Amino acid sequence: MNMVKLERITDMLKDQVNSGAVKGASACVLKNGQPIYKACCGMADEARGIKWTEDTIVRLYSMTKPITAAAAMILMDRGQLDLQDKVSWFIPGFREQKVLTDEGLAPAKTEVTIKHLLDMTSGLCYPDEWFPAGAEMSKLYAKLDAEYKAGNPSDTLAYANLIGQQPLAFHPGEKWLYGTSADVLGAVIEVISGKKFGDFLKEELFEPLGMVDTDFYVPEEKLCRFAENYEPKDGELVPCEWQHLGLTYLCRKPPEFQSGGAGLCSTMNDYAAFATMLLNKGRYNGRRILSENAVRYLTSPQLTDKQQSMLDWDSMVGFNYGNLMRICKDERDGAGISTFKGEYGWDGWLGCFFANDPQNGYTFLYFIQRCGGLGQRPIRMIKQIVYGAED
Repeated sequence: MNMVKLERITDMLKDQVNSGAVKGASACVLKNGQPIYKACCGMADEARGIKWTEDTIVRLYSMTKPITAAAAMILMDRGQLDLQDKVSWFIPGFREQKVLTDEGLAPAKTEVTIKHLLDMTSGLCYPDEWFPAGAEMSKLYAKLDAEYKAGNPSDTLAYANLIGQQPLAFHPGEKWLYGTSADVLGAVIEVISGKKFGDFLKEELFEPLGMVDTDFYVPEEKLCRFAENYEPKDGELVPCEWQHLGLTYLCRKPPEFQSGGAGLCSTMNDYAAFATMLLNKGRYNGRRILSENAVRYLTSPQLTDKQQSMLDWDSMVGFNYGNLMRICKDERDGAGISTFKGEYGWDGWLGCFFANDPQNGYTFLYFIQRCGGLGQRPIRMIKQIVYGAED
């Protein structure tokens, strides 16, 4: 590996900071679980004078989802959960669900299963005014937000029960739609384990992996490492003082609703441990976290051709989906010059990203805190630099 060429990643991060695209950024590349490149640039919090470092704590948003999927696989390894289990067995709100069609409400042809949640084929959606089911979900989230502000916040299971009572956007299994499936999966894990979702994650994943800075909030003694979130406004980046998707307290105290889809905070080093465990087929530092079979399934494409036809995001060209992650199905379909078949990973609303390339043994991590992120170009550039630096 030509280390001089890898410094081009540092140049790219510095350009992002100097241009004002982000306040701070970091990147990490591992080969077979061993770091071969790390860099941090800029500020984690400009007003407080906190520099961006390897242990800067960030909001993961949707990079929470792969962790939730891995937690579900732990229960499957133990025979406590099955892909075809009906969600209504664990969450009563999912009984007798309805689908919001062009003709009005209709009984769902089939019940939502665990597999539907893992593959985002459940018909559950996020709040979105652009289509009928999304508009109904927007009303629910507005109500829940009002109750939180009135001092009556809902917890993880209560959220899931209410989500289950909302109309589905389509009959389960018919299509793909990004939505609240991971949040519901977190509640299922609570019911089966008899523990709070966050406690289950801590005991089964975070502590064994040494992820000491990963949680649903940032304790006071760690706020000195907590990055500010910035949003573009009037040509500059300013602190973002709002949250969405049911998140509360600006991550500064334990939330009642522990969102399996967007709630975790973490560091680049912590997430590298999780990614390394997956790349090592479920083992980390000699300890078995997931079975090799579970990792095989977790990182395999799951959508049918019909379901995948709805996967029309630019960032998903060349990729299939399954278990709350993108999986490269065929690099020839446009995934990029430096994407290989079998690559898997996900990213978050604030621009954080991870991917594992099992074929070549690489793990890629890129962390920023900017509303909406910077798109997929920085990720492609990091990968292209790494593969271009090989001897």
